[in-house]
Amino acid sequence: MSSSNKPSWVHAAVLGIFCLGFGAMLALTNELTSDEIKARRIEDKQNSLAQVIPAAIHDNNPVTDVVTLVNDEGKDITVYRATMGGKVSGVAYEITGSGYAGEIKLMIGVAADGQVLGVRAIAHKETPGLGDKINVEKTDWITRFTGLSLGNPPVDKWKVKKDGGVFDQFSGATITPRGVVLAIRKGLEFFDAHKAQMLEIR
Repeated sequence: MSSSNKPSWVHAAVLGIFCLGFGAMLALTNELTSDEIKARRIEDKQNSLAQVIPAAIHDNNPVTDVVTLVNDEGKDITVYRATMGGKVSGVAYEITGSGYAGEIKLMIGVAADGQVLGVRAIAHKETPGLGDKINVEKTDWITRFTGLSLGNPPVDKWKVKKDGGVFDQFSGATITPRGVVLAIRKGLEFFDAHKAQMLEIR
């Protein structure tokens, strides 16, 4: 009997066995790699946090000490907490700003007293040579926020100089730094509004 004359159930059975085997192989591969993927994600998060929370101010692993809060837009914000001697010494969380080419994702670290511990750009599509100057690998511009707070400078001065504020913009690229400055200011306002929850020891 030629293959074309085989009953349809034979073809269905062969196809079913193939799909079953392929599915089992995918499940096994996923099982074998899931732990590695999780470990890599934790490592990446630790690297990001290490840039905005100095090691000297905590004796815990901030990746594993988190609280989830809700911002004004109804979005869940994961807050990573650094502790020293049983007290919260600083926190870090993602903030977003609007750049020339779209959304800019940043990680901000804030000390318990409200001072900026550090800010780093973690994802954006800004123009190379212009907007990408927010990357610490390109310039030290983003490091200049360290040590500042909502009162230093005053809230109404948290703008680029072109808008009447105190922060430098980039030559030929004002939109990117404007978006970052606004995002950091809002990030500090978020800390101010949720400070009690962030610093509470559970």
